[in-house]
Amino acid sequence: MKKTLFAIAILNFIVVAGFAQQNLPAANYEQAVKFLAGNTSKLVYNSNVNPNWLPDGKFWYSTNTASGNQYVLINPADGSRKTATDLKSLVPDAAERPMGMGRRGGGLEVLSPDGKKAVFIKDWNLWVKDVASKQETQLTTDGIKDFGYATDNAGWRHSERPVVLWSPDSKKIATFQQDQRHVSDMYLVSTNVGTPKLEAWKYPLPVDKEIIKIQRIIIEVDNRKVIRLQMPADARRGTLCDDIACSGAFDDNEWSPDGSKLAFVSSSRDHKEAILRIADATTGQVKTIFEEKVATQFESGQGSVNWRFLPASNEILWYSERDDWGHLYLYDATTGKLKQQITKGEFVITRLLKVDEKNRMLYFLANGREKGRDPYFSHFYRVDFGGKTVQLLTPEDGNHNVTLSPDGKYFTDNYSKPDVAPVSVLRDMNGSLIATLEKADLSKLVASGWKAPEPITVKSRDSKWDLYGLMFTPTNLDKSKKYPVINYIYPGPQGGGVGSRSFSASRSDHQALAELGFVVVVIDGTCNPGRSKSFHDVCYGNMGDNTLEDQISGLKQLAAKYPFLDLDRVGMWGHSGGGYATAAAMFRYPDFYKVGISESGNHENRNYEDDWGERYIGLLVKDAQGKTNYDNQANQNFAANLKGKLMLAHGGMDDNVPPYNTYLVVDALVKANKDFDLVIFPNARHGYGGDSFYMMRKRWDYFVKHLLGAEPPKEFKIKVD
Repeated sequence: MKKTLFAIAILNFIVVAGFAQQNLPAANYEQAVKFLAGNTSKLVYNSNVNPNWLPDGKFWYSTNTASGNQYVLINPADGSRKTATDLKSLVPDAAERPMGMGRRGGGLEVLSPDGKKAVFIKDWNLWVKDVASKQETQLTTDGIKDFGYATDNAGWRHSERPVVLWSPDSKKIATFQQDQRHVSDMYLVSTNVGTPKLEAWKYPLPVDKEIIKIQRIIIEVDNRKVIRLQMPADARRGTLCDDIACSGAFDDNEWSPDGSKLAFVSSSRDHKEAILRIADATTGQVKTIFEEKVATQFESGQGSVNWRFLPASNEILWYSERDDWGHLYLYDATTGKLKQQITKGEFVITRLLKVDEKNRMLYFLANGREKGRDPYFSHFYRVDFGGKTVQLLTPEDGNHNVTLSPDGKYFTDNYSKPDVAPVSVLRDMNGSLIATLEKADLSKLVASGWKAPEPITVKSRDSKWDLYGLMFTPTNLDKSKKYPVINYIYPGPQGGGVGSRSFSASRSDHQALAELGFVVVVIDGTCNPGRSKSFHDVCYGNMGDNTLEDQISGLKQLAAKYPFLDLDRVGMWGHSGGGYATAAAMFRYPDFYKVGISESGNHENRNYEDDWGERYIGLLVKDAQGKTNYDNQANQNFAANLKGKLMLAHGGMDDNVPPYNTYLVVDALVKANKDFDLVIFPNARHGYGGDSFYMMRKRWDYFVKHLLGAEPPKEFKIKVD
């Protein structure tokens, strides 16, 4: 008996050793490449409509058909259509009309609404150019280095394009003089032959005593008159994201139609206070109308700022999550008193798309109102100012992407699910169907061997909430076998790992990885937006949570349902916030996660721009022992716990998450005498650019070798046709 057991043990050792040494053929990688977006998207026909509206109310769009590109002209009055293989024969002057595009101008200039003027920055001052004559006029004169006008710098995002808001009559500009003289500097150095190039810019950090502040101004363009608003400088903060120019323009500002008044919101450094003010555009006098204070962080919506200034009725539409859901409220603009809550219920308004003041009707996108559907699916609604009737305008089960016509009479709607092909329709603003424009043709995609990801639902760590995600399995899945699991993660808190709930033939390289012999799982954990305030705030103050307990709980539930998931072989990868989460998973749950690939992670948020950390963690404070509230969220402090295989990657010129975030983890791993792998792309930014396919291949190799137990093909080159 002992001899038999010994022989079996030897045989098992040989089998395991042989498995570890098996070579994965290059053909497996070639199969995986077939499922990357560049190869799958061209196999989808008649997918989605991007309307280009014409002055006569009609619109045209182009679509890729099985027989080639086709142009379609639609008359929304009756839904009739004309088609052609060239645009000129259908819309002769289409090239001269960039329909559907705003007048923001290109490059480093911002055009006025009438298209006659363009403002730009030169030598820290704001200038205006007459578009016709090209004549340039200086509007401000006292701008100096780091205290300039309309300058754009959120630390993680910075450009030479001015941040301004033109008045509707093109006569005034709302902007600011930005004081960044007292915040930290960031440095990056290029890698090249000869003297390296130094990049230096202001990059505020949570450890800074001062942050960037803005002194709000209004400029009368023709008179070259600068009017300073009569108020203290504001923190450079916005209500939508960790920037004051999320949309590319000067957010949280609204002009009255005649340009006489400017309404704006001031946000506190920690985002816990939002103050609605109205300024007299002639005198600069400022009146505070009302304010909202919250315990965590205030935000005005998802995807757009949702408050509105309605001077005709002397009202303010306001967005708030005060009842745990994102809803609209109506205020008196003179007294600042609440008139009423307009929308109510367990759903979240994400974007207010249209305000019909004459008929007192609001049109908006919202998540979660339609029961029995994925709560992240977006639908289009309208409601009267009184809030009596909320009408669903897009009834189909799916995620809806809506585009309104300029005259506000119609909208196009592309709806789909991650596993259901897109359909494009035209409706009027009552929701009545006028025409079905396109139905996506997936036949060639399916014939190539493609299959859709499987939507999944699991419970959160405490079983309080349903969590939603996607699972990608090999196209040749054998349910009698065991497959290692790769947990892709982006923990938010400004968005999840799944991304859009609309159909996509490929999402990152998830299906490609699955083809190599893995099951790839993406779960949007708690702490993400688009649902209730309490759901979003689960991780507030502790971004080091990274939804990891939700991920582990979810994977265990899936393994109970799908026995082919092997939870003894679980890996994780993520980029940026996902890189932060991946390293945290390897350090905090080293017995569960065996292999991790951490790309461009913000591992130490005292080394990442101030607005993100201070919004979601809070202001940095020290206790009596000198320990801060950021310490236990810093990955390098837990690096000594590493047991598995970890690859760290970063771009050497990353001006979003500077590479020093990863270097801190590297230093800690070295000091702890831990083995790890490191990939640096010397001149790459945050997304790696031209090096991204190399990183993808390294990612495949790492999981194949250390999670699958096979030897990857040497130096395989990923090519997309």
